[in-house]
Amino acid sequence: MCRALPAGIARVGLFVDADDATIATVLDVAPLDLLQLHGSESPARVAAVKSRFARKVMKALPIADAGDIAAVDAYLGVADRLLFDARPPRRADALPGGNGLVFDWRLIAGRSWRLPWMLSGGLTAANVAEGVRLTGASAVDVSSGVESAPGIKDPAKIAAFLAAAGGI
Repeated sequence: MCRALPAGIARVGLFVDADDATIATVLDVAPLDLLQLHGSESPARVAAVKSRFARKVMKALPIADAGDIAAVDAYLGVADRLLFDARPPRRADALPGGNGLVFDWRLIAGRSWRLPWMLSGGLTAANVAEGVRLTGASAVDVSSGVESAPGIKDPAKIAAFLAAAGGI
């Protein structure tokens, strides 16, 4: 699928606390442009992945309170992009992302970082415009907000989301 994409479309692989062998195995079959690290990767791990695989790296950062915003600075010198997502609930079955949760967008409202960043976490057609307006995000990431059931993308929800995002 990656090879069939037209030029100009970034091929992104999402990894959660993956070891080097796992990333290398994926890259052997999928020519990815960007590695999204969506686990508990430290700044040192982000730098190591970027160096080892010579790919741009996006670090997903979980946000729940002001303390989480303070942790962002440690990634500014190592990541190429940031993604702000809601901190997962403290449950054994919680996923690192895709939980459909919204964080308090006021935590990042009016802030800027020297890296490109994306807003994520509980975005839907009904709230994406408000999320962008409040945070100033120039890019968004959606998953569960366009699903009819976990892991099942809904074409009508995707169309509604794109229409809402396109009207911003």
